[in-house]
Amino acid sequence: MTSYSACIEMLFVPETADFAQRISLAKGAGFDRVEFWMWSNKDLDAIERALSDTGVQLAGIVAEPFAELTRETDHDRFLAGLEKSRDVALRLGAPILICQSGPLLAGVERARQHEALTSAMARSADVLQGSGVRLALEPLNDRVDHKGYYLTSTTEGLAICAAVNRPEIGLTYDMYHSMVMGEDPEAVLAGGLDHIFHVHIADHPGRNQPGSGTLPLKQKLAWLEAQGYAGPVGLEFKPTGTTADALAMMQGSLG
Repeated sequence: MTSYSACIEMLFVPETADFAQRISLAKGAGFDRVEFWMWSNKDLDAIERALSDTGVQLAGIVAEPFAELTRETDHDRFLAGLEKSRDVALRLGAPILICQSGPLLAGVERARQHEALTSAMARSADVLQGSGVRLALEPLNDRVDHKGYYLTSTTEGLAICAAVNRPEIGLTYDMYHSMVMGEDPEAVLAGGLDHIFHVHIADHPGRNQPGSGTLPLKQKLAWLEAQGYAGPVGLEFKPTGTTADALAMMQGSLG
């Protein structure tokens, strides 16, 4: 049975500006996992208390800083931040850190950028080794949301994971971004599910709740589960109204 994680950067936002309180609201809505993006701009003490008080688990956070991992000269800065992100993840009980590739660099051969990104993941594995925290690189779409982003291909992301070949490194598979790029989840993930650490969903167009758009999310999630994916599915969508209404629409769409 699919286990959902509420992205509290997007869910429960209409209900409260108190970030830590969204954890309690998520618990009240039936979630046992939440996730969020940056940690450096949050009250970590309040978040830690809310997680402890509710018993909610933190599914993942973003590895800071955002960096141009397609550029080798930015790697040291990212790796220094990754050490801090790892320590925050351990403090809050998050097993996954999520990172982005950075931009497609003008005037640099794509093969060289691919090599730089692969190297960054290999070096990241060394930082995380033995900690129990894993890093999940995330392909994103450059057609709607992230113009100029480098890693738009799930296939390329899986190839990077295979080349690094370390248990600390995998992918966040965002079904919304993937299908906006014209990918079929069943095709691009075939044989690669061992590298998928985390999943995100939203509908298209609009990046709103499942049921608001046209993506066959129910079918594709059922396929993922049938293939053995047992990790959380992060609800990273913008509710079109209240969070409760959005979750009710999602329930009606996904069952």
